[in-house]
Amino acid sequence: MLLHLSLALGTGSTYRATLDSDGGFRLYAHFSNGSLQTVWTAGDKNQCGRKGFCGLNEFCTFDDVQPVCRCIWVHPTKDCERSFPKQHCILGKDNGTSYEMKQVEGRIIWADNPYFKANMLQENCISACLADCNCEAVFFDEKEQSCMRQRLPLRYLRRPTETENNGAFLFLKVRKGSLKNNNLAPHDQQPPPYPPPIKTTSNKATVQIIVITSLFSLLLCSSILISSHYMYKIRVLKYKRLIETGNLGLNEEVTLRRFSYSELKKATNNFKQELGKGSFGTVYKGGLHKGRRLIAVKRLEKLVEEGEREFQAEMRAIGKTHHKNLVRLLGFCAEGSKRLLVYEYMPNGSLGNLIFGTQSDRRPEWNERVRIAIEIAKGILYLHEECEAPIIHCDIKPQNILMDEFWTAKICDFGLAKLLMPDQTRTFTEVRGTRGYVAPEWSKINISISVKADVYSYGIVLLEILCCRRNMQVCVTEPEATLLSNWAYKCFVTGQLNKLFLSETADKTIVENMIKVALWCVQEEPAMRPTMKSVVVMLEGIAGIAIPPCPNSNSM
Repeated sequence: MLLHLSLALGTGSTYRATLDSDGGFRLYAHFSNGSLQTVWTAGDKNQCGRKGFCGLNEFCTFDDVQPVCRCIWVHPTKDCERSFPKQHCILGKDNGTSYEMKQVEGRIIWADNPYFKANMLQENCISACLADCNCEAVFFDEKEQSCMRQRLPLRYLRRPTETENNGAFLFLKVRKGSLKNNNLAPHDQQPPPYPPPIKTTSNKATVQIIVITSLFSLLLCSSILISSHYMYKIRVLKYKRLIETGNLGLNEEVTLRRFSYSELKKATNNFKQELGKGSFGTVYKGGLHKGRRLIAVKRLEKLVEEGEREFQAEMRAIGKTHHKNLVRLLGFCAEGSKRLLVYEYMPNGSLGNLIFGTQSDRRPEWNERVRIAIEIAKGILYLHEECEAPIIHCDIKPQNILMDEFWTAKICDFGLAKLLMPDQTRTFTEVRGTRGYVAPEWSKINISISVKADVYSYGIVLLEILCCRRNMQVCVTEPEATLLSNWAYKCFVTGQLNKLFLSETADKTIVENMIKVALWCVQEEPAMRPTMKSVVVMLEGIAGIAIPPCPNSNSM
């Protein structure tokens, strides 16, 4: 543990007193030029007496006036460890005479505790250590005839000073032939470690080892292949069974919960905080589990007059949809004429507020807008092709795309169009949706609506995301730019796409590809529009994009 105190005296330097790891208490001076100087050290005359001054298997001695640390071995390793293997132990005794005891030159003062201590003669002390495989070093005090056995590593060793008349002889257990000299003493240059004996194997034994290893390897590979084959068959059969039964493994967490009206009234504090209004009703902020989990509660209005059983069946069908780019439906309420839906709470509002906001510094950068556009496309693709039954959203627009706490785009209000009254969202003719985003086929008579209607709406939203402006905008510098879809095609044909993005810098190739995808989506004829799967592939740069034709006759 290091302890230090710092003090600035206002003289351009800072003084720091530190109790260092070697036991020394020192005063340092840090000057303004970055230099460091040791001003004072406590106990300079007896530094060897401090525990921890030297490392393991080292003893402290004085070289002229400076204390130095010497290794107890003649042939030490880098960390002052022995260079030969430890004595083999059988029932606590030596199995042979391959080891001998060597004395370290001079007396050593030792400040540690032995694991065994007894009074005996020096010869008996050395013989007892050789017979004890746990003994790796022994200290013998000739004055007290005391024998102290010790295991490695040794610590707190030092030479006695000139005024001290004590200390013991240190004997180390070494392998015979590992040392050339009879006495152990410190050396400046250390020879390489003693090499271990090399064991050889006969050719017959080598062949047997290779054959046995090959057989085991072949058996292991065969077992892995057979296990993989059967695991694959089991998974395929299980998946086919799930498809046939219609159960795709939705756990209890995905199952919708049925709430009572009083529960939701309490959760929303009597529908106090309004988050917004949409085509399907008003949304309120609420909280479950004493407010620890935030929710969004939507009160539906002008629903089709249908029974409670049909409404619940429709809700459970919507509840089975589960995708990272769809707002998750947690539950519902159906009491009398009251119909409420409980969604996960989206703290960062709608995409419309994000890209149409008055503060331009809060708008996402180009790369973020491209990511959001791809996430929306993947959400619509899930509704069209990956659900049990295809769902046509009928109202894709920035206000129906919400942002979660990680700014991930999620589509809301999907699958609710069939619950609405036929004339609820009527803006002109027999149209469901929002003006500026509805496909042209909505205004035609006896034309069935397909998923291509959502593709058209997505094309308009894609242009709005890229250009950060609404599709229909009156206050523009150029009158022909009032309708964004027509203006984008004219800029594309004339090679003036920079007019769409003002001063923003972006990769020209990526900008052109994104605009081409949007123009393909807003084609007047539904058959000319790509599927959402093709849209995702083109946006991610996996497939090439052809030059789109004029979206409609009015564009020219």
